[in-house]
Amino acid sequence: MRGIPFKIVCILSLALALPAQAFGVSLEEAAKQAAQQNKAKVLSAKTVKTNRGRQHEIKLLTDKGVVKTVRVPDKDVKKKRR
Repeated sequence: MRGIPFKIVCILSLALALPAQAFGVSLEEAAKQAAQQNKAKVLSAKTVKTNRGRQHEIKLLTDKGVVKTVRVPDKDVKKKRR
């Protein structure tokens, strides 16, 4: 019985030690980050399924009037098998 709480503490400690990027980002976070990095406004943002899992597809309007599409992996992206 004593071993179970210790295991839970160890698992939670490992999860908290991982960087946020290990868990991916939400659609809202991805859109905000993409807009800031590209100095643009978000036109649309959606999550799409691909053969490797899901990814966020964000359409941006740059200050020069160019529409740009940025793709960011979602939280459940499958790891590539070797």
